[in-house]
Amino acid sequence: MKSIYPDIATLLLELEAEMRVLELWQDEWPSAEALASTQPFCVDTLTLPQWLQFVFLPRMSQLVEAELPLPGECGIAPMAEEFFRGSALPFSGLVAKLGEIDQRLARG
Repeated sequence: MKSIYPDIATLLLELEAEMRVLELWQDEWPSAEALASTQPFCVDTLTLPQWLQFVFLPRMSQLVEAELPLPGECGIAPMAEEFFRGSALPFSGLVAKLGEIDQRLARG
């Protein structure tokens, strides 16, 4: 059976690239307090793009690098669709990339 780790590593790099194209990538980290949120997706302290950059991507990258168990489901694409609804940004590529990540994790 083919390892999931190379696929996820590639998808994470593509996600970062998509965020950079949309100019959603930030140079400065949020505060430690904002990152310590206990809410799903840190909805009370971060925007979805901030959560993707500062929480999701680093955590997933660590799991992939160490080949530790990955989550079976993320469901991030629907969150992104809702977050960007009504936005002028051409976000369909970003949502599609998140959907690919969701699907690949679900297949294991």
